Amino acid sequence: MAVAGAGFAVAGPRAGSGSAPPVPELSWSPCPEDEGGKEGFTCAKAEVPLDYREPDGRKISLAVTRHKVADPAQRQGTLFLQPGGPGSSGVDFARGNYTDLPAGLRDRFDVLGYDVRGVGRSSPLECWDDKQYLQAVTEAKGNPGPGAFAPALRTAAGFNQACLQKSADLLPFVGTDYVARDIDLLRQALGEEQLTFYGRSFGSYIGTVYADLFPDRVRAMVLDGAYDPVKYADRPHAYDRGQYLALDGAVDRFLDWCADEPSACGFGGGSPKESFGKLVRDVDADPVPTSGGGKANGYTLVYRLLFNINEGKVLWPAIGEALHRAELRNAESFLLKPPSAASFDFLTANVVVECADRAYPHDTGLLERRLAANTEDAPLLGPALGYGPPTYDHQHGTACDQWPGEQVSRHEGSYRAEGSAPILVLGTTGDPDTPYRDAVALSRRLDNASLLTFKAEGHTAFGRSECATAAVTSYLTDLILPPERTVCADEKPPAPGPSSPSKAGSRHSEHLEGVSDLLDLIGVAR
Repeated sequence: MAVAGAGFAVAGPRAGSGSAPPVPELSWSPCPEDEGGKEGFTCAKAEVPLDYREPDGRKISLAVTRHKVADPAQRQGTLFLQPGGPGSSGVDFARGNYTDLPAGLRDRFDVLGYDVRGVGRSSPLECWDDKQYLQAVTEAKGNPGPGAFAPALRTAAGFNQACLQKSADLLPFVGTDYVARDIDLLRQALGEEQLTFYGRSFGSYIGTVYADLFPDRVRAMVLDGAYDPVKYADRPHAYDRGQYLALDGAVDRFLDWCADEPSACGFGGGSPKESFGKLVRDVDADPVPTSGGGKANGYTLVYRLLFNINEGKVLWPAIGEALHRAELRNAESFLLKPPSAASFDFLTANVVVECADRAYPHDTGLLERRLAANTEDAPLLGPALGYGPPTYDHQHGTACDQWPGEQVSRHEGSYRAEGSAPILVLGTTGDPDTPYRDAVALSRRLDNASLLTFKAEGHTAFGRSECATAAVTSYLTDLILPPERTVCADEKPPAPGPSSPSKAGSRHSEHLEGVSDLLDLIGVAR
C-alpha cells in the first residue's frame, strides 16, 4: 500500500538539513499470529517521516518486532538484525532465526527485526500484479538468443510504468539513505545510546550507509556478505559485472565437481557443462508441465539455481539430483518450480530499491554493450539474467536505466564512516551473490574495519561457519575482534548421497515443499 498524496519529489536539499525528525513512540503489544506472537515476540509500529527533507510532514509506518532477553540482569542492549534483499522482511528474519542464534546473543540482547520502508508490512511497494509477474517470468527464456535486448527493454518499461501507476508517491523515498535514518530513529525510540547491528548481503549496504551517516553512534556492526558501496551505488555496471562473473563462477565450480565426482553429483554423464547448456535449451524448447497448469522452462531452472547455489557445497548433491530430475522432465525437481506469487512482493522491492539507490547512466546503447559483454563472459546463467524481466539483482539494468523516479533518498557520501567504532566485515571467497573482492574493498574503504575471510562456496558466513559464528558472537557481545587476516576454512563438504536441503541462507530456493519464497534464514553451523 502506497502512502497517499506525496507525488514525485524533485531534487532538493539533502535530508536532515532542517529540524530533527521526531522520535517515534513504540507501543508494544502481542504480535498477530503471523508475526511470531507465539514465540515470545511483541510488535509495534514506528511512525517515521516519509521525506526527511520535511521531518514534520507526512509519515510512513514501519513494522517492528522484538524478543526480549529472559534475564534483564544480563541484558547489554538491543541487537538489530537486517536481512538481505533488498526486499526481505526483517520481521520474518528475526522471527525465523531467533532460536538458531547463538545463546550468547539471545542471552545478552533483545533481538529486533523491522520491515524497512516499502517492504513487507511497512507500506509495501506495488508494481506488476501477480498475474503480470507470472506471465513475464513464464515467457522469459533461459537462452533468449539474438535480438533479446529490445524486448527486454520493453518488458522493463512496462514494469516501470506499473510502478508509476501504483506507487508513484512512494518511489522517491525508499532509498537506503532514508532507511538508515529510520534505523537511527528506532535506535533512539528504544533508548539505545549506540547501535549494535548485524546485516547480511544487502543488509551490509544498509549498515555501511548508517555508519557513514552516524559513525559516532556505532557500538558494534557486522557486515556479512559485504557490498563494495562505491561500485554498487556509483558504478552500477561495474558492480553488476562482478555479480555475473561470481555467479557463473560458482556454477562453473559446481559443474567441475560434477565432472570429478559423477556418482555423488548424478548429473552430466561425464560432461556436465555441456549437459547443463543442453538442458536449458531443451526445456526452453519444450517446457515441463507443472502442478496447477503451469510450465517450467530454461528461465525457471536458471532462476532457481541462482538462489540454490548460494547454499554452498552442502547442497551440491541435491542440486545435481535436481538437475538429473529436470533432465527426466520430472516436475518434482525443485529447480523446475516456477517463481511463486509469494516471491513477487520481494522481487518488486528488490528492483525498485536498487533503482532508487544506484546511478545508472540512462544510456541504452551503453547498457546494450555491457549486457552483451556480461552474457558472453557468463554464458551459463548470464543470458537469462541479462535479458529476463526485472526480478533479482542482475536483471535490474533494463529497468533502472529507464527509471522514472527521482532519487531523493539515495545516499551520497564517502562510505568511510570516519571516527566509527571498529566494524567487522565478513567475506566468503566463493560467494555467488556478493563477490569476495567487495568485502575486501569495503574493509579497506571504511575508516576502522577488520576483515574476516570464510574460505568456502556459498553466500555469507555467519551461521554457515562455526569459526565465523564464534567470532561474530564474541565481537557483538564483548567487542573483541578476531585477529587480523583471520581465515575460517570450516565449510561442510558435499553431503554423501542425495542431500537433505540445508537450512542456512536460502531465501527462495523452495527445495522442500512448503518453504516460503520469502524465507531468509541464517541457520546454524553444521
